[in-house]
Amino acid sequence: MKKSRGIVSLVAAVALIVLLGYTAVFGLGEGGAGAARNIKLGLDLAGGVSITYQVKEENPSSEDMADTIYKLQRRVEEYSTEAVVYQEGDDRINIEIPGVSDANQILEELGQPGSLYFIAQTGSDGSENYSMINNTGDPAQDYQLNKTIEELEEDGSIVVTGNEVSDARAGVIQEQTTQRDENVVSLTFTDEGAEKFAAATEKANENGETIAIYYDGTFVSVPNVNSAIENGEAQISGNMTYDEANTLASTIRIGGLQLELEELRSNVVGAQLGEEAISTSLMAGAIGLGIIFLFMIVVYYLPGLASSLALIIYTEIVLLILNAFDVTLTLQGIAGIILSIGMAVDANVIIFARVKEEMSRGKSVRNALKAGFHKALSAIVDGNVTTLIAAAVLWFLGSGTVKGFAQTLAIGIIVSMFTALVITRMIVFAFYAVGIRNPKVYYRPKKEREPINFLGKRKWFFSISIGLILLGFVIMGVNGGRGAGAFSYSLDFQGGTS
Repeated sequence: MKKSRGIVSLVAAVALIVLLGYTAVFGLGEGGAGAARNIKLGLDLAGGVSITYQVKEENPSSEDMADTIYKLQRRVEEYSTEAVVYQEGDDRINIEIPGVSDANQILEELGQPGSLYFIAQTGSDGSENYSMINNTGDPAQDYQLNKTIEELEEDGSIVVTGNEVSDARAGVIQEQTTQRDENVVSLTFTDEGAEKFAAATEKANENGETIAIYYDGTFVSVPNVNSAIENGEAQISGNMTYDEANTLASTIRIGGLQLELEELRSNVVGAQLGEEAISTSLMAGAIGLGIIFLFMIVVYYLPGLASSLALIIYTEIVLLILNAFDVTLTLQGIAGIILSIGMAVDANVIIFARVKEEMSRGKSVRNALKAGFHKALSAIVDGNVTTLIAAAVLWFLGSGTVKGFAQTLAIGIIVSMFTALVITRMIVFAFYAVGIRNPKVYYRPKKEREPINFLGKRKWFFSISIGLILLGFVIMGVNGGRGAGAFSYSLDFQGGTS
């Protein structure tokens, strides 16, 4: 590399650091595109609510699970566009809604996801499907089912379900007797649903019966039927606010769930806790990078400075990628980034260790640098590719937070390979090209120490290793004998409430 080219390379490296740094801090344009503040934050960083549901029936089909997850995803997107719904194992569904202002209210509104049913008052045998037990004016407290949903379905007493509703909208009407405004949900049925509802309301009118509106395991309304309703429309009324009516309309619009779910565990993360996690993580990251820079410069001198500059570029590129690909950052994701920083430092250590070996054998600085990068290439690529394979396995087989870790780890590894093999190399050779060629700033010979004969003491090391392994099995057996189990499982594996 010529001197002029070296100067251009150093200027380009500094300009890249400044440009990427400005973009990461302030962003570009009015919207601040690319700024770190625009990175989506996960539940643990932004606060919000996390719920895990268990499917009640055994061995649910993959189609039913996929349909339920799809409908739940559409439902929770009413609260936050960053909400995610994903499957855990064969019969569990996790819901995470980050960034909500009132997580407890969201948890209440989401409730136990159920289905919407219009139920005839009497069955085919004349027996009552539901009965009045109180007279408080609240249908949820005044009525109870006399049969299970399965029995009602077999009997043909379920007139229409939520799957036969084509549209549902919240609205306000004036109650005829009191002249007061009342919040309602206006329903529009499909053609098939309209036919069923017309026939059911005609029958109910002839017999002087009611048709109950049953949603999410609760009676919402039990209106009298004064005439056959043939226009394919109906209204759900009751003592509810407009927001409650709007939420109910949204849920009905999405459709009833194929599977019956029960809440297994729930967790509410406050926004303050998320802010503390962010500030702590940023502080830890800054301190960690500072220590790494100091270590690399003290141990490897000028090449260490080059690697420190490359690490700054690495950090800025990772932040931009998280923005560009709309990655949701979690605490586990931050852990993946920190681990990939370690991989980036490791790549530089391997390179400079090879350079020191070559210089200790009497090679010139230029030849030692070339040989060092060449000999380190295979080791760096092999180590990073194996880690990428592990990240891919975690991504495809893991769920939720595990995927977040795998995603940022993979991004970090790919960027670290680029910065170590391209950016660091460019900066080091640029230093050499501009005239910094004194071998002492690249490598200082140290007094050789007698190497430790690990193989000669292998019997000791084998004995210690085997002893520790056996001790681990003994402790597992003792824990199992006390009824505590061989392992101590967290909520992720055994359920519970946090």
